[in-house]
Amino acid sequence: MTRLALLGGIYSNYRALETALRMIEQRGADGIYCLGDLGAFGPYPDRVYPLLRSCGVECIQGNYDNSLAGGLADCQCGYTDPRDNYFARLSYAYTFENTSAENKAWLASLPMTRRLEVEGWRILLCHGSPRKLNEFLWESTTSDAFLEYLLRLADADIVAVTHTGIKWHRRLSAGRQFINVGVLGRPENNGLTHVVYAELSLERDTAKVEFVPVEYDFRALAADMVEEKLPPEFIETILTGWWTTCLEILPHKERARGRF
Repeated sequence: MTRLALLGGIYSNYRALETALRMIEQRGADGIYCLGDLGAFGPYPDRVYPLLRSCGVECIQGNYDNSLAGGLADCQCGYTDPRDNYFARLSYAYTFENTSAENKAWLASLPMTRRLEVEGWRILLCHGSPRKLNEFLWESTTSDAFLEYLLRLADADIVAVTHTGIKWHRRLSAGRQFINVGVLGRPENNGLTHVVYAELSLERDTAKVEFVPVEYDFRALAADMVEEKLPPEFIETILTGWWTTCLEILPHKERARGRF
Protein backbone atom coordinates (compact mmCIF):
# COMPACT_ATOMS: atom_id res chain seq x y z
CA MET A 1 0.00 0.00 0.00
CA THR A 2 1.14 3.52 -0.82
CA ARG A 3 -0.09 6.39 1.35
CA LEU A 4 -0.13 10.01 0.24
CA ALA A 5 -0.89 13.01 2.45
CA LEU A 6 -2.78 15.70 0.51
CA LEU A 7 -2.89 19.18 2.04
CA GLY A 8 -5.32 21.87 0.90
CA GLY A 9 -4.99 25.64 1.30
CA ILE A 10 -2.63 26.52 4.15
CA TYR A 11 -3.67 30.19 4.20
CA SER A 12 -0.57 31.13 6.24
CA ASN A 13 -1.69 28.92 9.14
CA TYR A 14 1.84 27.84 10.04
CA ARG A 15 0.65 26.49 13.41
CA ALA A 16 -1.76 24.00 11.83
CA LEU A 17 0.88 23.10 9.24
CA GLU A 18 3.45 22.33 11.97
CA THR A 19 0.96 20.06 13.72
CA ALA A 20 -0.13 18.33 10.52
CA LEU A 21 3.45 17.61 9.46
CA ARG A 22 4.20 16.05 12.85
CA MET A 23 1.07 13.90 12.53
CA ILE A 24 2.01 12.81 9.02
CA GLU A 25 5.48 11.78 10.21
CA GLN A 26 3.94 9.73 13.03
CA ARG A 27 1.31 8.10 10.79
CA GLY A 28 3.76 7.50 7.95
CA ALA A 29 3.40 8.66 4.36
CA ASP A 30 5.14 7.88 1.10
CA GLY A 31 4.66 11.43 -0.15
CA ILE A 32 3.26 14.77 0.97
CA TYR A 33 1.61 17.11 -1.51
CA CYS A 34 0.11 20.57 -1.12
CA LEU A 35 -2.52 21.72 -3.60
CA GLY A 36 -1.86 25.45 -3.35
CA ASP A 37 -2.89 28.68 -1.61
CA LEU A 38 0.02 28.69 0.78
CA GLY A 39 -0.60 32.28 1.84
CA ALA A 40 -3.85 34.22 2.56
CA PHE A 41 -6.12 34.88 5.52
CA GLY A 42 -3.65 34.20 8.32
CA PRO A 43 -0.55 35.83 9.86
CA TYR A 44 3.16 35.69 9.06
CA PRO A 45 2.99 34.05 5.61
CA ASP A 46 6.77 33.61 5.38
CA ARG A 47 6.68 31.11 8.27
CA VAL A 48 4.97 28.53 6.04
CA TYR A 49 7.66 28.11 3.38
CA PRO A 50 10.56 26.74 5.45
CA LEU A 51 8.23 24.16 6.99
CA LEU A 52 7.17 22.92 3.56
CA ARG A 53 10.70 22.80 2.20
CA SER A 54 12.21 21.12 5.27
CA CYS A 55 9.67 18.27 5.04
CA GLY A 56 9.98 17.84 1.27
CA VAL A 57 6.35 18.76 0.57
CA GLU A 58 5.67 18.80 -3.18
CA CYS A 59 3.54 21.88 -3.93
CA ILE A 60 1.56 23.29 -6.82
CA GLN A 61 0.32 26.83 -7.38
CA GLY A 62 -3.08 27.95 -6.21
CA ASN A 63 -4.65 31.20 -7.31
CA TYR A 64 -3.03 33.05 -4.39
CA ASP A 65 0.42 31.70 -5.21
CA ASN A 66 0.04 32.56 -8.88
CA SER A 67 -0.95 36.13 -7.98
CA LEU A 68 1.87 36.60 -5.46
CA ALA A 69 4.45 35.21 -7.89
CA GLY A 70 3.24 37.42 -10.71
CA GLY A 71 2.77 40.59 -8.68
CA LEU A 72 -0.89 40.71 -9.67
CA ALA A 73 -3.34 43.23 -8.25
CA ASP A 74 -5.66 40.67 -6.62
CA CYS A 75 -5.85 37.07 -5.44
CA GLN A 76 -7.86 35.67 -8.39
CA CYS A 77 -10.11 34.11 -5.75
CA GLY A 78 -13.13 34.01 -8.05
CA TYR A 79 -15.58 35.89 -5.81
CA THR A 80 -18.38 37.98 -7.29
CA ASP A 81 -19.95 39.52 -4.17
CA PRO A 82 -18.65 42.98 -3.09
CA ARG A 83 -18.32 41.96 0.58
CA ASP A 84 -16.39 38.81 -0.28
CA ASN A 85 -14.10 40.83 -2.53
CA TYR A 86 -13.58 43.49 0.15
CA PHE A 87 -12.16 40.94 2.59
CA ALA A 88 -10.22 39.23 -0.20
CA ARG A 89 -8.49 42.53 -0.98
CA LEU A 90 -7.54 43.03 2.68
CA SER A 91 -6.15 39.51 2.91
CA TYR A 92 -4.20 39.73 -0.34
CA ALA A 93 -2.68 43.14 0.46
CA TYR A 94 -1.40 41.89 3.83
CA THR A 95 -0.06 38.63 2.37
CA PHE A 96 1.66 40.36 -0.55
CA GLU A 97 3.36 42.87 1.73
CA ASN A 98 4.55 40.17 4.12
CA THR A 99 5.79 37.58 1.61
CA SER A 100 9.49 37.92 0.78
CA ALA A 101 10.80 38.33 -2.75
CA GLU A 102 12.64 35.02 -2.32
CA ASN A 103 9.42 33.18 -1.49
CA LYS A 104 7.53 34.87 -4.33
CA ALA A 105 10.24 33.62 -6.69
CA TRP A 106 9.89 30.11 -5.25
CA LEU A 107 6.13 30.24 -5.79
CA ALA A 108 6.76 31.18 -9.43
CA SER A 109 8.81 27.98 -9.83
CA LEU A 110 5.92 25.72 -8.79
CA PRO A 111 3.87 23.84 -11.41
CA MET A 112 0.15 24.47 -11.87
CA THR A 113 -0.67 20.74 -11.57
CA ARG A 114 1.05 17.49 -10.73
CA ARG A 115 0.47 14.10 -12.30
CA LEU A 116 1.26 10.92 -10.41
CA GLU A 117 1.02 7.25 -11.28
CA VAL A 118 0.83 5.17 -8.12
CA GLU A 119 -0.02 1.45 -7.88
CA GLY A 120 -1.51 1.72 -11.38
CA TRP A 121 -3.73 4.72 -10.51
CA ARG A 122 -3.44 7.86 -12.65
CA ILE A 123 -3.79 10.86 -10.32
CA LEU A 124 -4.10 14.56 -11.10
CA LEU A 125 -3.48 17.12 -8.36
CA CYS A 126 -4.83 20.60 -9.13
CA HIS A 127 -6.14 23.60 -7.22
CA GLY A 128 -9.67 24.49 -8.33
CA SER A 129 -10.45 21.97 -11.06
CA PRO A 130 -8.75 20.33 -14.04
CA ARG A 131 -10.01 23.12 -16.28
CA LYS A 132 -9.69 26.27 -14.15
CA LEU A 133 -7.37 27.42 -11.36
CA ASN A 134 -10.11 29.09 -9.29
CA GLU A 135 -13.18 27.00 -10.12
CA PHE A 136 -15.41 26.26 -7.12
CA LEU A 137 -16.58 22.64 -7.02
CA TRP A 138 -19.13 22.20 -4.24
CA GLU A 139 -20.45 18.84 -3.06
CA SER A 140 -24.10 19.92 -3.20
CA THR A 141 -24.07 21.43 -6.70
CA THR A 142 -21.58 19.28 -8.63
CA SER A 143 -23.18 16.30 -10.39
CA ASP A 144 -21.62 12.91 -10.97
CA ALA A 145 -21.94 13.50 -14.72
CA PHE A 146 -19.87 16.68 -14.50
CA LEU A 147 -17.23 15.00 -12.36
CA GLU A 148 -17.02 12.16 -14.90
CA TYR A 149 -16.49 14.79 -17.58
CA LEU A 150 -13.68 16.40 -15.56
CA LEU A 151 -12.01 13.02 -15.03
CA ARG A 152 -12.09 12.38 -18.78
CA LEU A 153 -10.73 15.87 -19.39
CA ALA A 154 -7.95 15.19 -16.89
CA ASP A 155 -7.26 11.71 -18.30
CA ALA A 156 -7.12 10.49 -14.71
CA ASP A 157 -8.62 7.88 -12.39
CA ILE A 158 -8.41 10.19 -9.35
CA VAL A 159 -8.56 13.98 -9.24
CA ALA A 160 -7.79 15.87 -6.02
CA VAL A 161 -8.63 19.58 -5.59
CA THR A 162 -9.04 22.17 -2.83
CA HIS A 163 -10.03 25.90 -3.20
CA THR A 164 -13.55 25.77 -1.68
CA GLY A 165 -12.37 25.26 1.91
CA ILE A 166 -14.84 22.41 2.55
CA LYS A 167 -13.85 18.76 2.11
CA TRP A 168 -15.81 16.10 0.23
CA HIS A 169 -15.24 12.85 -1.62
CA ARG A 170 -17.19 11.18 -4.41
CA ARG A 171 -16.83 7.63 -5.79
CA LEU A 172 -17.78 7.35 -9.44
CA SER A 173 -18.01 4.62 -12.08
CA ALA A 174 -15.17 2.18 -12.79
CA GLY A 175 -13.56 2.97 -9.43
CA ARG A 176 -12.74 6.57 -10.35
CA GLN A 177 -12.77 9.12 -7.54
CA PHE A 178 -12.92 12.87 -7.04
CA ILE A 179 -11.60 14.39 -3.80
CA ASN A 180 -11.79 17.86 -2.34
CA VAL A 181 -9.08 17.57 0.29
CA GLY A 182 -10.32 20.50 2.40
CA VAL A 183 -7.89 23.09 3.80
CA LEU A 184 -5.44 23.42 6.67
CA GLY A 185 -5.84 27.18 6.88
CA ARG A 186 -9.20 27.58 8.57
CA PRO A 187 -12.10 25.44 9.87
CA GLU A 188 -14.83 24.49 7.44
CA ASN A 189 -17.85 26.46 8.69
CA ASN A 190 -19.09 23.75 11.03
CA GLY A 191 -18.57 25.25 14.48
CA LEU A 192 -15.45 23.13 15.10
CA THR A 193 -12.00 24.66 15.43
CA HIS A 194 -9.92 21.82 14.01
CA VAL A 195 -8.82 21.67 10.36
CA VAL A 196 -8.24 18.67 8.07
CA TYR A 197 -6.06 17.08 5.44
CA ALA A 198 -6.72 14.02 3.28
CA GLU A 199 -4.86 10.73 3.33
CA LEU A 200 -5.08 8.69 0.12
CA SER A 201 -4.19 4.99 0.50
CA LEU A 202 -3.58 3.11 -2.73
CA GLU A 203 -3.26 -0.52 -3.72
CA ARG A 204 -3.55 -2.04 -7.18
CA ASP A 205 -7.34 -2.42 -7.00
CA THR A 206 -8.23 -0.16 -4.07
CA ALA A 207 -8.11 3.55 -3.36
CA LYS A 208 -9.29 4.77 0.05
CA VAL A 209 -9.66 8.31 1.35
CA GLU A 210 -9.53 9.35 5.00
CA PHE A 211 -9.97 12.91 6.20
CA VAL A 212 -7.64 13.41 9.14
CA PRO A 213 -8.62 16.05 11.74
CA VAL A 214 -5.81 18.33 12.92
CA GLU A 215 -6.19 19.76 16.42
CA TYR A 216 -3.73 22.65 16.70
CA ASP A 217 -3.29 25.69 18.96
CA PHE A 218 -5.96 27.86 17.33
CA ARG A 219 -5.96 30.33 20.24
CA ALA A 220 -2.28 31.04 19.64
CA LEU A 221 -3.01 31.60 15.95
CA ALA A 222 -5.80 34.01 16.88
CA ALA A 223 -3.37 35.90 19.11
CA ASP A 224 -0.94 36.12 16.17
CA MET A 225 -3.73 37.53 14.03
CA VAL A 226 -4.59 40.16 16.65
CA GLU A 227 -0.92 41.12 16.82
CA GLU A 228 -0.83 41.55 13.05
CA LYS A 229 -4.08 43.57 13.07
CA LEU A 230 -5.89 41.21 10.74
CA PRO A 231 -9.67 41.68 10.42
CA PRO A 232 -11.72 40.67 13.50
CA GLU A 233 -13.96 38.67 11.17
CA PHE A 234 -11.03 36.39 10.29
CA ILE A 235 -10.13 35.95 13.95
CA GLU A 236 -13.71 35.06 14.88
CA THR A 237 -13.67 32.23 12.33
CA ILE A 238 -10.52 30.74 13.85
CA LEU A 239 -11.96 30.96 17.39
CA THR A 240 -15.46 29.69 16.65
CA GLY A 241 -15.26 27.47 13.56
CA TRP A 242 -17.90 29.56 11.78
CA TRP A 243 -17.19 31.50 8.61
CA THR A 244 -17.91 35.21 8.78
CA THR A 245 -16.51 35.97 5.29
CA CYS A 246 -16.55 34.22 1.89
CA LEU A 247 -20.18 33.44 2.59
CA GLU A 248 -21.85 34.71 -0.56
CA ILE A 249 -20.04 32.18 -2.74
CA LEU A 250 -21.52 29.27 -0.76
CA PRO A 251 -24.40 27.30 -2.32
CA HIS A 252 -27.60 27.15 -0.29
CA LYS A 253 -26.96 23.77 1.34
CA GLU A 254 -23.42 24.61 2.42
CA ARG A 255 -24.42 28.01 3.74
CA ALA A 256 -27.42 26.60 5.63
CA ARG A 257 -25.05 24.47 7.73
CA GLY A 258 -23.29 27.56 9.08
CA ARG A 259 -24.23 30.16 11.68
CA PHE A 260 -24.46 33.09 9.26
